[in-house]
Amino acid sequence: MGKDRKIDMVILGLLSHEDLTGYDIKKQIDEAIGFFWKGSFGSIYPALGEMEKAGQIKKLPDRSSGSREKIKYRITKDGKNALKEWLKEEQSSNDLKYETLLKLYFGGVEKPEVSIHNIELFEEKIKADLNVLKWYKSNLEKVLDNNEHLHYYLTVTFGIDTYEAYLKWCARSKKLLKERV
Repeated sequence: MGKDRKIDMVILGLLSHEDLTGYDIKKQIDEAIGFFWKGSFGSIYPALGEMEKAGQIKKLPDRSSGSREKIKYRITKDGKNALKEWLKEEQSSNDLKYETLLKLYFGGVEKPEVSIHNIELFEEKIKADLNVLKWYKSNLEKVLDNNEHLHYYLTVTFGIDTYEAYLKWCARSKKLLKERV
């Protein structure tokens, strides 16, 4: 892939399952893959325009009866080919960016209570996300005979294992910091 715009691949991947509006794409990113990938309207809509120009997606006629036009997009053969090529690429970017860890790294300039509080906020978010992931897992276990569901399941179990490790780290870190208070 000449340009490094993973949002294009996210959009193509989502459209490979069903036709979606820009709003639907954002909602799917937030709800289904937001545990490991983020996307904003500010990146989605420009990408849709460029991908349409490139022939990877096409707009569908608006069949809604509402006053507001709802533009749905469909992946094209060129789009499916681009997605398949990206899936075959051997190089993957797996950047980890956690502001909590950045704050913790520089936390030595503040009282330990500040770092403990930041860890607790992180822990609350992880617990909430972990509950959602476990719900996804229980539902996906019922449909593992479907190839796409199996792949969703694999990402969900990765998330569960990772988030459980994060919670262990939170407990150990808070304990160590509390010993310094």
